[in-house]
Amino acid sequence: MNSEYEDSSALSPVESGDEEEAEEVSEAETEQLGSSSDSDEDESGEKIDETAAAEDENGREIDETAWTSKNGKISWSPTNAETFRYIPAATGLTPGPTRYATSRIVDPISSFALLLTDEIVQHIVSMTNLHGKRKIPGWRDIDAEEFRAYVGLLVLSGVYRSKHESTISLWSEKWGRSIFRATMSQKRFHHISRALRFDDKLSRPPRRVDKLAPFRKVWNMWTHRLEMLFSPDRDLCVDEQLVTFKGRCSFRQYMPKKPAKYGIKIWAACDVKTSYAWRLQVYLGKAAPDRVEVNQGMRVVLDMTEGLQGHVVTCDNFFTSCALADELLKRKMALVGTIRQNKPELPPHLLQAKKRAIFSSIFAFTKTHTLVSYTARRGKNVLLLSTKHRCPDVSNEGKRKPVIIQDYNRCKGGVDRLDQVVGTYSCRRRTNYWPLALFHNLLDVSLYNAYVLWTSIEPSWQKQKGSKRRLFIEEVGEMLVNPHIVKRERLPRSSAAAAVVTHMTAAAAGPSPIIKCKGRRQCELCKEKRRRIVNTCCKCEKYTCKDHSVSICNNCAA
Repeated sequence: MNSEYEDSSALSPVESGDEEEAEEVSEAETEQLGSSSDSDEDESGEKIDETAAAEDENGREIDETAWTSKNGKISWSPTNAETFRYIPAATGLTPGPTRYATSRIVDPISSFALLLTDEIVQHIVSMTNLHGKRKIPGWRDIDAEEFRAYVGLLVLSGVYRSKHESTISLWSEKWGRSIFRATMSQKRFHHISRALRFDDKLSRPPRRVDKLAPFRKVWNMWTHRLEMLFSPDRDLCVDEQLVTFKGRCSFRQYMPKKPAKYGIKIWAACDVKTSYAWRLQVYLGKAAPDRVEVNQGMRVVLDMTEGLQGHVVTCDNFFTSCALADELLKRKMALVGTIRQNKPELPPHLLQAKKRAIFSSIFAFTKTHTLVSYTARRGKNVLLLSTKHRCPDVSNEGKRKPVIIQDYNRCKGGVDRLDQVVGTYSCRRRTNYWPLALFHNLLDVSLYNAYVLWTSIEPSWQKQKGSKRRLFIEEVGEMLVNPHIVKRERLPRSSAAAAVVTHMTAAAAGPSPIIKCKGRRQCELCKEKRRRIVNTCCKCEKYTCKDHSVSICNNCAA
């Protein structure tokens, strides 16, 4: 930790005032970071300078051992006189959609098709047909077009907020929507859902070798596309995502702080600016029942940021450690995150909250690291570690928050925002088969990532609309089901669904010949000549109103 800074991006002393002031955040966000300890309220909180940093609240000098880490390996300093300035390295990437994506996206459906590729579709179709022939009597093979129509119905059910609605209700002639009956029957949808598989069970490797084997091939093909289509901005957030699932699964997790509590945990690295899911990794539990993974948080962050440089990684106290900060510096990346008080690298003086004034901050520095202890309220203080910030900068606002906390609050919600937007129009359906739950999450994330790609390329699309994402998902869903609707051999029984099929078929056939409409004229048999009508007699072709005309059937007319 105290060795000379190896990164070529930071070799000069810090000058105060180099960091830009971050945006203000709410009180609730800061209070969530706190850890409990006893303290008395006092009125203080001036920005710490070099003379006051070595003294406590009463003006007494602090023992030098209070600035030595608990394990005795790191000597922290109350001043930043010997701290190197942080100069970010070049990322080598242009933030936003890659050239590969930009050259292939022309409309919303093409954006979604770059994520749910033909290769993935063909693999799922072949595995589904294989399982359907084995398990479902009278199974009729599906093709890529019908599978996309099935996916389109899942997407539309998410648009209509129907993830908890039964298929009986969705296909109901009275309460359902005609687009479902126009696409396929409820029985066919149910059969496809039963037969949907992502690998061949007979040739699957043992689960002790790979717990994700039933979904591994599709997962690898899909996650590879995420990184290929988008380059993240400088700020990156690493956190966990929970896919709701309560069925049988050997790596199902219980997370009491999550709304769903039970599900499949996924490590996620998201772009802070757009919440684009750039890299995902399913957590498969312990490698062995009797072996606990050491430094799991560090391993996850390094895996999520492999191949990047010049980025700033934001994470919570599950991941943050000084060892992680050192390793990221070697890879030319910075770290900002909360840190737990039981870490042996922390100095005892920053852990003490007794007689600390509310909204006061204490900083500690090494050559490349900055620690801050901020008292958010009585009995609450929070510790943050940063290798990006090298100055004891504090906001001039009322609560005098350190700039480190402001930057953390600005960037910490990348994955949480992804969960929020994905859950708004989720296509999840109730299932006891965990690969299907992951597939539903794959569709949800693909729809959001496709939306980010499309709006980045066409920022003026539906600019005046307030629900752009809903319109995007609805358009993708309709484009997925339309080709299958047009090729239906028989009309559905429902008149509304039959009208949808007829309309789609007519639209696919192209524009009809232009027929010159007759203008309105007065009835030639009316004495007052007030009525203006368009109907004419079939024999004399005079304009006649309904009072001077008679309706007859085709048989009588013959």
